[in-house]
Amino acid sequence: MLKSKGLEVGYRTQRETISVSRNISFELSEGEMGAIVGVNGIGKSTLLRTLARVQQELSGSIEVAGKTIDKYRQKDWATKVSVVLTEPLAAKNLSVQQLVGLGRHPYTNWIGMLSHTDIAKIQEAIELIGLDELKYKKCHELSDGQLQKVLIARALAQDTSVILLDEPTTHLDLYHKVQILKLLQEIAHRKKKTILYTTHEIDLAIQLCDKILIMEKNQNSFGSPEALIKSEHFNRLFPTDTIRFDPETASFKIRK
Repeated sequence: MLKSKGLEVGYRTQRETISVSRNISFELSEGEMGAIVGVNGIGKSTLLRTLARVQQELSGSIEVAGKTIDKYRQKDWATKVSVVLTEPLAAKNLSVQQLVGLGRHPYTNWIGMLSHTDIAKIQEAIELIGLDELKYKKCHELSDGQLQKVLIARALAQDTSVILLDEPTTHLDLYHKVQILKLLQEIAHRKKKTILYTTHEIDLAIQLCDKILIMEKNQNSFGSPEALIKSEHFNRLFPTDTIRFDPETASFKIRK
């Protein structure tokens, strides 16, 4: 459902091309949840924005449902891929229900009239994320964590085959991080969505994801958590004089 081959991501300015990461190849199938992990500044968000068609790839290819992303018209793309990024929200004066309703934009007519199906999808997303008691509240009245949940609900209401999320659990405590990630896992497996997100919560990704992409300075590794542990790819992520990866517990330990 989502595939990249020999992908290079970065930025083009008038004077130069800045490569952030290259030779990124991975493939996620329908019903799989994947995570992009790596140290700060390695290019996780840049990769996600490139996959989302927010910025252009420098080289290589990206495919969604067997078609390269440049072949999609904008409206068709919006019915295939939904995105939750970390940029500040401009429309905080909307209610929770109204903001989630924006996810139905690709399906509405030219005046934005919601059908019975649209209304049902909006309510389903609100209930799935547990926002029913907040749906009439204005978004500027919400905590950062609550607002993050609303943005995820908007992506769910969009009802796309692929959902891309940049740090979806940033503002949440451990309990709510796990709650959101388990919910995303359930949506991927039960509703056959392909979900890919960036995260610093590597321990949680190992426990909950079907596949993980590890971004490193000189190479990128992709596979199941079990295969990546067996091949010792997590051992190289951080300086070993401070942190070590324990394959027995599949977690990082601080060296005392």
